[in-house]
Amino acid sequence: MRATRIFGIGMALACAAGARAQTAAEILNYKGPDREQKLLDGARKEGALMFYSALTIDQGLRAIVDGFMKKYPFVKTEFWRGTELQIVQKILAEQRAGAVTGDVIESVGIVTHMQKANAVLPFTSPHFNDIPDRYRDKTNLSAATRLNFFGLAYNTKLVPPGTQPRTYDELLDPKWKGKLAWREDAISGTALFITSMMLTRGEKAAEEYFAKLRAQNIVSFTGSGRTLVNRVIEGEYQLAVNIFMHHPVISATAGAPSAAQPMEPIPSISGSMLIPKGVKHPHAAALFADFFLSPEGQTVMRDAQYFPVTNTVKPLRELEPIMPQGAGMKEIFVSDTQLFEWQRKTDTIYKKYFR
Repeated sequence: MRATRIFGIGMALACAAGARAQTAAEILNYKGPDREQKLLDGARKEGALMFYSALTIDQGLRAIVDGFMKKYPFVKTEFWRGTELQIVQKILAEQRAGAVTGDVIESVGIVTHMQKANAVLPFTSPHFNDIPDRYRDKTNLSAATRLNFFGLAYNTKLVPPGTQPRTYDELLDPKWKGKLAWREDAISGTALFITSMMLTRGEKAAEEYFAKLRAQNIVSFTGSGRTLVNRVIEGEYQLAVNIFMHHPVISATAGAPSAAQPMEPIPSISGSMLIPKGVKHPHAAALFADFFLSPEGQTVMRDAQYFPVTNTVKPLRELEPIMPQGAGMKEIFVSDTQLFEWQRKTDTIYKKYFR
């Protein structure tokens, strides 16, 4: 009888342990064969998701959210759009207040800032292996979501095709003085341009280049890359330097007087997705991450005219000419870690020559 009673107590304790609610970290990193069902069951109970992203609202942001909700209508998904720095500031403020609202955050240039702040949780996805190694975060604290290639945007009415600068050195031609603009307040703007130049040319040669570029009176623009391209289309600026090249191409397909010019090496960065500590809806967050990286989610991004990051989906044909392989040019992929490590030198160069 006593043995039976002890056995019964042991079984009860085992059941209680099995019934223990999983932590967010356990949910996000679960790899069992029933992973999808567990995420579905948990997401049904949570019923909500908040997504913070720097994606353009009417291009990629609304598209990926609508695609997710179409597949999982039981998860009411809302989004908030901000720049990379705004997203970091917002989520860190929420964590300090003990009231985290964002379940998933996504942008370029935020990974190292969030990791240094010890503000994110590792997570997994069955689609991680579809991301090429050069774009993978081996710590699993983030996942690449989309690729971005940078180059020149120009107004084809003011700069007839064939007369535009084709190399970085051609930007130094005196005829472009006062006609260039770039983004000042974005990691993917001046910071990326200066970092990629120092990585490819070396610090000394790059600084000599920036000393010459200063004479061009380049305009420092505060605003999104999409807005700057719109200003180029409107004729306020003739050329925009280090711009997301898909933006002028997309506008050109709609009849706008815009074009993109790749310059070798073509700088590239990836958008990245992270899940913050304090996440309220971990099942829904993991389900969203899986969807974003799945062939279905990457197709949504492709059809929204972004560059897929996984090798399961090919880019749109009209965007291939501005990709390194399509343009026949070398690529320099600049990781968030490199952007962070070079930030102090980047700031110094910018203040010295362009402010």
